[in-house]
Amino acid sequence: MCGITGYVGKRQSLPIVMDQLKRLEYRGYDSSGVALLENGSVHVLKSVGKIRALQDMVERFETQSTTGIGHTRWATHGAPSDANAHPHMDCTGRFAVVHNGIIENYLELREELQMLGHQFKSETDTEVLSHLVEELYEGDLVQTVEETIKKVHGSYAMAVVSNQAKNRIVVARNQSPLVIGLGDGEMFLASDIPAVMPYTRRVLLLEDGDVAIMERDHVEVRHGGKAVERPPFEVTWDEGSAEKAGYEHFMLKEIHEQPQVIRNTLRGRIDDEGTVHIRELEPLEEAIRGAKRVVIAACGTAYHAGCVGKLFMERMLRVPVEIDLASEFRYREPIVDEETLGIVVSQSGETADTLAALREMKGRGAKVVAVVNVVGSSIAREADVPVYTWAGPEICVASTKAYTTQLAVMYLLGLHFANVRGVALEETARLTKELETIPDCVATLMERDDEVERIAATLTEKEDFFFLGRGMDFAVSLEGALKLKEITYLHAEAYAAGEMKHGPLALISPDVPVICLVTSERLREKMISNIKEMKARGGCCLGFLLEGDLQTEQVVDSTFRLPVVDELLMPILSVVPLQMLAYFLARDLGREIDQPRNLAKSVTVE
Repeated sequence: MCGITGYVGKRQSLPIVMDQLKRLEYRGYDSSGVALLENGSVHVLKSVGKIRALQDMVERFETQSTTGIGHTRWATHGAPSDANAHPHMDCTGRFAVVHNGIIENYLELREELQMLGHQFKSETDTEVLSHLVEELYEGDLVQTVEETIKKVHGSYAMAVVSNQAKNRIVVARNQSPLVIGLGDGEMFLASDIPAVMPYTRRVLLLEDGDVAIMERDHVEVRHGGKAVERPPFEVTWDEGSAEKAGYEHFMLKEIHEQPQVIRNTLRGRIDDEGTVHIRELEPLEEAIRGAKRVVIAACGTAYHAGCVGKLFMERMLRVPVEIDLASEFRYREPIVDEETLGIVVSQSGETADTLAALREMKGRGAKVVAVVNVVGSSIAREADVPVYTWAGPEICVASTKAYTTQLAVMYLLGLHFANVRGVALEETARLTKELETIPDCVATLMERDDEVERIAATLTEKEDFFFLGRGMDFAVSLEGALKLKEITYLHAEAYAAGEMKHGPLALISPDVPVICLVTSERLREKMISNIKEMKARGGCCLGFLLEGDLQTEQVVDSTFRLPVVDELLMPILSVVPLQMLAYFLARDLGREIDQPRNLAKSVTVE
């Protein structure tokens, strides 16, 4: 995700802020910029592209500034461009703001500010912050920031500099990380600890709702308008570990980010009445109402998200939903027309086969929705409407948080379509309410990775695996098997459990672990019968079961318990321990986890 940096002290701020930005490049970004206070003015330099483009501008800019802030942007609202890059200024040029997160009510605020005469220069949600600060300013920048955050809804880590507050940076945090490095006569700001580690090992970790005032010799933290104490934290990690926030690998870090990124993806898409409403889809309401069928196309992990989407949408909409491998889609003369609603799914938005499928759908008259993580990507631009997953940059090649946010969007789409079509409204309301609990349920799983670690330790001598499930569980089995293959280099196959007797049962032996997903009460008896078939051939069955399922527990060799939610929503929970299983097994085998052999993060060729 975006990176924030800052410095206030006696040294020149620009070289330090630029160095900090470079130390946050691993977070992923599409543009960067700095704002410097000097001689009663605020100077802003920013550029789309890599930091080296900004560096070229900086080298031509003469400054002695000792107070500055910087930003690397991962596009959310508005495509990558110079205008959309941070920092953002107000109309008067007195205030500069950088921001990470999502301002949910930015459109409402933007309209109000425009009516008051404010002129906007970007498409971003962040720019409303600089204009709000300008509108609310009455001589006290700290009070102004406190009043500003009362008016915004969403997540934010923000920093403000102004020529009205010399040698001072005012920051605020809510659901986006922000740390302050404590130096001797100088203070450092960053969204991640690695950016301050070369300068100090003493940091303050701000909490949600905090506002902090940074000056050369002092930092004051306020919460709810009152000063509070935040004890300093002594960093003992090496710099390489710090980039991963103390995690051994990016994959594990990204697994643990899932509660927050799912929360981010849901945020702003469920209204105060508890109804899913995706504002971006308003232009397609006629097409949604009139669709006679839905066609989903994707590759790899995104295809598995589409498999869940197919089952969910058919249940909610009662119209045919097809799921296709994008790499095969256009070679089969697909039956797509003006009464078809297309959905393509891609983390990068650059997947060549998925882009080709999108073009095929549109060429045949369908309206196409893109479920995509990268703003401004080719698929996002060419779709009729992009609906973004707010997963942020995913560094590990094997997808984890991008997948679960894709699932979250598939659920949101199904619920939104049902609302537009006026069907299954009672069930839609119930599922929407339950969907809002999912991030907290996923968070409980993060606390139990030691259980999965112990299971993985028993499997290091195995070379072949089966993943079995029925219904939604089969869709999750596909993703579980893929994760294991990607990073352990071991052979794994996923099957609908009832298909094992049609050939694959011949491969079952005590040396082949069988991962059994049993999260559907209505399919439990069928799964138990299938598990008994495995056990009769000597198979070792590992059960991923619902809390309270005593029946299945009696027929499997070991269990991992999952929180109970509606079975339609279980895939977003049941996949998490499978991600962990793949991770811990790969780690125990000494594999290269974040960059597995032969694989690329974005497949941009056919």
